[in-house]
Amino acid sequence: MQAPDKVAVLGAGIMGNGIAQLAAMAGMTAVARDVSAEALRRAGDAIDTSLARFVKAGKLSAHDAAAARGRVTLTADLAEATDGASVVIEAVTEVLDVKQQVLGEAVELAPEHALLGTNTSQLSITTIAAGLGEHASRLVGVHFFNPPVMMRLVEVIAGLQTRPSEIERARAFGEALGKQVVVCRKDSPGFITSRAYAILRLECVKMLEEGIATAEDIDTALKLGFNFPMGPLELGDMNGLDTYVHAIEGLADAHGDRFRPTVGLRNMVAAGRLGRKSGAGFYEYEPR
Repeated sequence: MQAPDKVAVLGAGIMGNGIAQLAAMAGMTAVARDVSAEALRRAGDAIDTSLARFVKAGKLSAHDAAAARGRVTLTADLAEATDGASVVIEAVTEVLDVKQQVLGEAVELAPEHALLGTNTSQLSITTIAAGLGEHASRLVGVHFFNPPVMMRLVEVIAGLQTRPSEIERARAFGEALGKQVVVCRKDSPGFITSRAYAILRLECVKMLEEGIATAEDIDTALKLGFNFPMGPLELGDMNGLDTYVHAIEGLADAHGDRFRPTVGLRNMVAAGRLGRKSGAGFYEYEPR
């Protein structure tokens, strides 16, 4: 697969705008589409801030940063986003019905030759693809990690009906973005990474609830002992504890009670302690 000329990213949230920025930094034209004007505004701000950090760190020249920003378009128009796209990546919320709806609309507008990917961290590719009818064999999981511009890995996942050629195209796309690609060849909930990390994070939550150590010391131990860039509890706060509980409930349904959320974790979500976005989670945060 040649490097795509245009990448359409459906969803302009944290992952969506990051994938769009990543594609633009790799020299591709990128369009991030979202139905929310506020989400598009935040996406533009996030991309500007991220590029500025690359410049400040000396990892990108001001000229190259400006050129990358110029290759990103933000739009609410699905037809505009998908028109002429070589790659279409869905990056909306981890809700099956939403993903199926967005992809179902996109597949009717995107070129027939476009690589069709879903950026899910745990939902079944086969189940998502079931909503695409005759196009089910085109869908492949393309799981980026947060933040996409910094994390080195892309996980490609085969659905039951995914054509082998689409797996190889997805691998080539990830490599064109400068990423290391691993392939999960069986569509098992959680795939490789989310399944392993979810259970590790849950064990950290249990240690915190048992009073084994503070959140700070648990995170420090994992960062320094295993070279993690962020501690599991820090990462939970960044991504949102409601998102995490939703994810591990799905894994518990698939793999058993070892993934079942603790009562304490459920209570945190019920109390609105969702992490950074609510001002408190495992840690307390200054109001924005």
